[in-house]
Amino acid sequence: MKTNIQLSDHFTYNKLLQFTFPTIIMMVFTSIYGVVDGFFVSNFAGKTPFAAINLVMPFVMILGGMGFMIGTGGTALVSLVLGEGKREKANRYFSMMIYLTLILGIILSVVGIIFMRPVAAFLGATPEMMTDCVMYGRIVIGFTTVFMLQNVFQSFLIAAERPKLGLAVTVAAGIVNMFLDALFVGAFRWGVAGAALATGLSQFVGGILPLIYFICPNTSLLRFTHTKLELKPLLRACMNGSSELMSNISSSIVSMIYNFQLLKYVGENGVSAYGVLMYVQFIFIAIFLGYSIGSAPVISYHYGAGNHTELKNMLKKSVILAGTAGVVLTASAFLLASPLAKIFVGYDAELFELTIHAFQLFAFSFLLAGLNIFVSSFFTALNNGAVSAAISFMRTLIFQTASVLILPIFLGIDGIWWAITVAEVCACVLSGGFLFAKRGKYHYI
Repeated sequence: MKTNIQLSDHFTYNKLLQFTFPTIIMMVFTSIYGVVDGFFVSNFAGKTPFAAINLVMPFVMILGGMGFMIGTGGTALVSLVLGEGKREKANRYFSMMIYLTLILGIILSVVGIIFMRPVAAFLGATPEMMTDCVMYGRIVIGFTTVFMLQNVFQSFLIAAERPKLGLAVTVAAGIVNMFLDALFVGAFRWGVAGAALATGLSQFVGGILPLIYFICPNTSLLRFTHTKLELKPLLRACMNGSSELMSNISSSIVSMIYNFQLLKYVGENGVSAYGVLMYVQFIFIAIFLGYSIGSAPVISYHYGAGNHTELKNMLKKSVILAGTAGVVLTASAFLLASPLAKIFVGYDAELFELTIHAFQLFAFSFLLAGLNIFVSSFFTALNNGAVSAAISFMRTLIFQTASVLILPIFLGIDGIWWAITVAEVCACVLSGGFLFAKRGKYHYI
């Protein structure tokens, strides 16, 4: 298998999958962190602690999502500059992004720890859940800086033409997380505190090892250098990456709304069932995200180089791959509903049946999710953060919020499980409209 694939290459299906595969696996392992926490907490601590970590997870993900914003927006800018042949400038911009991540991560950690209790109350934590919510939240948020670094380096390792290194680091972090969860939660019975420590320490591995690599002399396209912070490129990167932050924030807000609705219609069992769906969605969506993040530097590079033929090639192949993966994952989610539900909540018959039913309705959302995620990422790679943010904002916040609030009025609890599929259909229409409208500017069709 060829290992020295470069951003400037022409990408066949085989080469494209080779290049993006490490990032796909990397994102899947990243998503496993929360899934492993949920598995051990649910089976060894019970459904109330399980519901507690699901309740505060959206807030934790909002803070960590700042890293995705800097990583995706910064990588698009740095890759574009590399495509223009300005390597020294690319290294300066890359270093600025890391400095910004460190500063912002420390600030968010302090703020998050201080306000964790009122946030948990705002999210609807019951008295029984409050202690677990605050404990899990504060410990995990204490590692926000390294979590952000890990998210940033996931993108930059691809731009540096080192996706396999990113995969190795993430796999190592995932193994650490699983081992520590088994030790802290399964063996020591530390409950949510053990799960939080396991996640935080694994994120430390995922964030610090790439930092050491880029600080030391290396043969990649990028290297960490001393530079002053420049407002213009930082703002440009953050604005361009705002779609990924918006997607993260919107998803977290929508998760909160789902929890409010589920507590209203079903109670604590509804929150637990939704938690199982989210864990599976984390893994499945990670496949789409991994491909989009992995292919974005290639798109940015060829856009910077003015290679319209390769832009057309990337768009066509990516749409076909995303559509095919959507069909496969939808079928897989439907067929795996029962065994996956049994793994997490098999100890409670009522909760088990509720989760299976929800799963089978929720599964259809994967049909179009990959297409929508890629189109948003495609415009980020083209350094058009406005269009990318519009797609993400409408898809993950407006369409889903409207669906989850309106559909239950007519369909009851089933309306909540159908909401995300309706939102993806609306987003697909919007994504197609933007692709058609912008074809003349970017020449990708």
